[in-house]
Amino acid sequence: MSKERSARPWSSALFIPLIISSGGNSGSQASSIIIRAMALGEINFRDWWRVVRREILSGLVLGTILGVVGFLRVFFWQEFHFYDYGPHYLAIASTVFLALIGVVMWGTLSGSMLPLLLKKLGADPAASSAPFVATLVDVTGLIIYFTVAYIVMRGTLL
Repeated sequence: MSKERSARPWSSALFIPLIISSGGNSGSQASSIIIRAMALGEINFRDWWRVVRREILSGLVLGTILGVVGFLRVFFWQEFHFYDYGPHYLAIASTVFLALIGVVMWGTLSGSMLPLLLKKLGADPAASSAPFVATLVDVTGLIIYFTVAYIVMRGTLL
């Protein structure tokens, strides 16, 4: 009788802090940069499309870098027996990789657009600074992460 390793569905939960903090931090940073640029008169609401293009690119690059680090962390910890993620460790690693890209891109977009939108509505753009953006991106980041997990792990761990 062979002893088969059991699936560990909770293993993906280990990465929730990494994923939501990455999104919140990238959103807060983008918000700070946009608020500064607005204060210096470098951008205004009419520049929103240029800002979106730049933030998509920076979010994609940063998210990919963090995603690769997350993927490698799962892969090497499994291979070197630091932690046993179970037989579907590549699905967990892929989920972390894709979710980090999505959450960081969402964070940079939210953080950059919120100050512009608030300014357009006549509110103080600084009101969208770190706590508000981080909370918004953390909550929506969980939705992104669980959606990616559902798609990638459907039929294996879920």
